[in-house]
Amino acid sequence: MLQNVNIIEGDFTPNDDARYGIAVARFNEFIVESLLKGAIDSLRRHGVAAKNIDVMRVPGAYELPLIIQKMAEGKGDNKYDAIIALGAVIRGSTPHFDYVAGESAKGLSSVGMQHSIPVVNGIITTDTIEQAIERAGTKAGNKGSEAGLVAIEMVSLLSKI
Repeated sequence: MLQNVNIIEGDFTPNDDARYGIAVARFNEFIVESLLKGAIDSLRRHGVAAKNIDVMRVPGAYELPLIIQKMAEGKGDNKYDAIIALGAVIRGSTPHFDYVAGESAKGLSSVGMQHSIPVVNGIITTDTIEQAIERAGTKAGNKGSEAGLVAIEMVSLLSKI
């Protein structure tokens, strides 16, 4: 079935000049800082120079799409090849969770499509603090680290198209 078909995939070998922006929500900081450490660790372990990684902080997940929009508009030395959004939205007893999670995801997707740039959604959405802790580096791995790998792979894939 896949014989004689060209398959193009990204890999985890970064372009030496690729720049990565990471936008980080401060809300639920005790969780999000673990995601940030994971993302930076993945980028660095796969050869991204520290000078090619910028971190910007915003109040919460709802504010991430706006700052990522501005990051995606960058030019020259302020141009990013991929942007990673990191945050943690933990369900409470009100519908606030649904609005924040849905609108931030929609906004991130819109920015990526509008600017033809990988915008990696590393915002974890959980029902409990325990689930958030699991996704920030314990049982379920570190979703920030996974977001870093996705960013590298997408930059690689786009360079091959």
